Amino acid sequence: MATQELTAAQFNDTINGNDIVLVDFWASWCGPCKQFAPTFEASAEKHPDVVHAKVDTEAEQQLAAAAEIRSIPTLMAFKKGHLVFNQAGALPPAALEDLVQKVKEFDIDAAIAEQPKPDQV
Repeated sequence: MATQELTAAQFNDTINGNDIVLVDFWASWCGPCKQFAPTFEASAEKHPDVVHAKVDTEAEQQLAAAAEIRSIPTLMAFKKGHLVFNQAGALPPAALEDLVQKVKEFDIDAAIAEQPKPDQV
């Protein structure tokens, strides 16, 4: 599956409507973003079960601000609607592959169950 462009209007539905979503925050003027793009695209082809989405921070400035993007590229990974990874900087192919495998293996339901409830704090 190819990467898809993601807008603010689609963001929450995409994050919450898919099991695993990787989001690449980028800009056309960003050299490292351009270098990371083929790696991200290759990962999308290799893992059709994972949504690979791209947010153009120039076109989606409010979304980038809401996501607290301070540096690009920034990669975020969501599992069942929960942020499980957030890191600035382009990843090499092996590191991205390792991340995808770790997100697939991560038991988000157990992690959520272990979090204290607000009345338990």
